[in-house]
Amino acid sequence: MKKIQIIAVLFLLSAWGHSYAQGRLNFDFDYARFGYDSVSNYVEFYYSFGQSQLTLYKKDTAHFVGAILHIQITDTLANKVVLDKDWKIENPVRDTSAAGMNKNLIGVVGLVVPRGVFKCVVSGQDALNKSKTKSIVETIKVDPLIGGSLALSDIELSSNIRQENADSNSIFYKNTLEVQPNPTMIFGEGVPVLFYYTEIYNMVKDTIKGNLKLHTMLINSKGYKLSEKTKPITRGNQSRVDVGTVNLSKYPTDTYTLVIDALDSAANYGISSSKRFYVYNPSVVDTFKQTAGKTDMLGSEFGVLSSEECDQMFEISKYIASANEISQYSKLDGMESKRDFLFQFWKKRDPDPATPENEYKNQYMNRVRVSNERYGTINRKGMKTDRGRVLILYGEPDEIDRYPSDLDKKPYEIWHYNQIEGGVVFVFGDVSGFSDYQLLHSTKRGEMRDDNWSRRIITAE
Repeated sequence: MKKIQIIAVLFLLSAWGHSYAQGRLNFDFDYARFGYDSVSNYVEFYYSFGQSQLTLYKKDTAHFVGAILHIQITDTLANKVVLDKDWKIENPVRDTSAAGMNKNLIGVVGLVVPRGVFKCVVSGQDALNKSKTKSIVETIKVDPLIGGSLALSDIELSSNIRQENADSNSIFYKNTLEVQPNPTMIFGEGVPVLFYYTEIYNMVKDTIKGNLKLHTMLINSKGYKLSEKTKPITRGNQSRVDVGTVNLSKYPTDTYTLVIDALDSAANYGISSSKRFYVYNPSVVDTFKQTAGKTDMLGSEFGVLSSEECDQMFEISKYIASANEISQYSKLDGMESKRDFLFQFWKKRDPDPATPENEYKNQYMNRVRVSNERYGTINRKGMKTDRGRVLILYGEPDEIDRYPSDLDKKPYEIWHYNQIEGGVVFVFGDVSGFSDYQLLHSTKRGEMRDDNWSRRIITAE
């Protein structure tokens, strides 16, 4: 069984906060994955409770607020809960005025998490009022960052990073820095400067031939690059830390994305990490007016993919790619060219470019997800099976006739699509006997046709 090791759970009182309506629990959560060893990552869970929404109570002559943090982590492959734990948080309140209460309780839980895909439910609750609660659900994938190729950690968003006079006893002290997270991911008025922290791994590798560069970009919700900077980084050590700041005081209220690329110039290879956040600047006028249809590649989901992730995305998309597109992609060897190809590939399949969503792509990816969940095996993804491919291309059938095995026939299914070409069928049979249903016959043009398919499901005497 996979085990999750708890390293730390701590909190402090932040001197700033945001105003929220009374009665609503102000609870926020964020996380970042860092390298730990060759089989695990160190995952930091950051949380924030708005003190003004917690019930004030008195013990002896002192005032306190209390909260309960609950984390449940489920291994999605084994469908097993691997962590289910509560933490009680109590903080003395010396100033009970409105200004004194408008502060956040910010903390961190550090976990060593093995390779896998985990469903994480993180909940916050008022310790004295169970009706004040909020839950946030995240799916967290852990691929160990240590020991492989060049790798980047997640970006940790911070309200302050201190190196000079950093308190080594601080709960947020790491790598000679005091990094105070901002789990709300809200900046702007009151918090005009965004600090960020990331780690780079596996820098001394034979596969890394040239100089390494770190490229940082700020992109708005319309996909436009607002700032960028590039700096060289030395490869003397296996890992290093990178920190920086972005002054957000001049940017209007909007959602923004911080993108960091680590690039190997000689190998034309790179990796990318990104983080989305919100800026609230009501006094700044938005003079940058553009339409959603002009969103460029950098601001799209493809603008933050690594070369490996681009390859995975195209592999998923191959069912609808033309022979010419498959040939074109096979000749690409740079991360930027792959990103641009995928952006254009899906852009020309967007049924309504005027909307921010690509409805066809969303439908396609949902079918991929359903195929993997429904037909996947230990050795093969569901989308790679015959039933998965048909579901992805044509959607859910109108009818399915299922025939379990009997004395003289192996199990088989007949799928009916009544709206395609006047009505077509697909016949799948478990020929091997291992629940691997192969396509035996179809009346759909372009698909395999075998009118004598029934002979393949006859059980030999």
